[in-house]
Amino acid sequence: MDFQTGPVREASRTGDYGRVIELVRTDRRMTQTALGQALGISQSAVSRLEKKGTSAYSTDILAAAAAHLEIPPALVGLADGRQPGPQNDGDDVDRRRFLGGAVAAAAAPALAVLPDSADATGGQAAALRLSTTAYRRLDGTTPSRDLSEAVRAHMCLIQTITHTATGDADRGRLAAVGSEAASFAGWLAWDMGDNGSARSWYGAAVKAARSAGDPLLTAYQTGSLAQFEAHVGNGVEALNLTRRARRVLGSSRPAVADAWLSSVEALAHAVAGDRRSADKALTAARTGAENLPEEAPPWPWVFTFTPAKVAAARVACGGRLGLADWVLSEDTEALATGHDKQRALLVLDIAAGHLATGRVDAAFALASRALESGLRYRSGRIVERARAVRRSLTTSSPPKVVREFDERLHGVYL
Repeated sequence: MDFQTGPVREASRTGDYGRVIELVRTDRRMTQTALGQALGISQSAVSRLEKKGTSAYSTDILAAAAAHLEIPPALVGLADGRQPGPQNDGDDVDRRRFLGGAVAAAAAPALAVLPDSADATGGQAAALRLSTTAYRRLDGTTPSRDLSEAVRAHMCLIQTITHTATGDADRGRLAAVGSEAASFAGWLAWDMGDNGSARSWYGAAVKAARSAGDPLLTAYQTGSLAQFEAHVGNGVEALNLTRRARRVLGSSRPAVADAWLSSVEALAHAVAGDRRSADKALTAARTGAENLPEEAPPWPWVFTFTPAKVAAARVACGGRLGLADWVLSEDTEALATGHDKQRALLVLDIAAGHLATGRVDAAFALASRALESGLRYRSGRIVERARAVRRSLTTSSPPKVVREFDERLHGVYL
């Protein structure tokens, strides 16, 4: 979308920041309900936000909406210290200046203690979610070990604010925010190779989602736990969890949930060695991905589920099953997804595919490249997957490329 000219720029120039949000939301094909869920506020609150005109705005809500919709903060009056609406006290000016500088980079936990006087809990929930989103963005370029302490402190802050909330609606809104943060903490623990802590965090995310009374979020977090269990080799548990996620949603589940859960089921079947069931689930996932409606996915899915993600799932399944044709036929499309750490894991699955065809040199050239990423980001998950690929080659006389790989891997403790 062109932010430099047209109605968005004009609405920003006149101070109608709600109109800016409405125009961008519409362009993103996102409903008011979906945006509200992402921000921790109701659909009616989004409607009021978009109709405010040039009145005073909650800076927390503006900042969260801008971050979620990827609107430059300056277009909603946050980047240069300008105030949305009428002049307020100096503390508000400083708060907006802080938000303008911090939101685009990566919000610190302090961001979450900026309540809005008109809707304290709603504003806090939105700011807390904004912080979680900022940490997620940092995940692609930052070692999990560098993020984990800050995310744990963020979780403590969410818990403290939740304990002081009054009313079921407020506690439910904050429980949903806590569920998202716990799920991300689980992801970080998993990346560090701490599977026990990861499992605990994912379990906490499911419990918090239930407390929030949100079936869609509960199903999403249950599916995330299933995905974790499948990747660490617990295929039966992963299948049980995906079935539970489907039961939570019932027959009214959105198409994106069906497609994604099918991809998780495929990996679970592959881990269990069931090629036929894995293939069937992958076919269902691809059919679902190709026929998703052209609209923004419902929160908490945020990003749409695409055929490229199904390709990545097929590569992962092929790596577990030792099926080179599955891996090598999908590798190019699959590598178009994810950030560096995720692509390193895919490269290791592709290396497994090469090994299945006897291409040892090609396999370990790829594995070495992935291992470098694992060491750069200090990712225990990548290193352990590299070790698994190495164990799959059994020979008393490994070639030079394998010996060099062994030397690089030997003595790595993360």
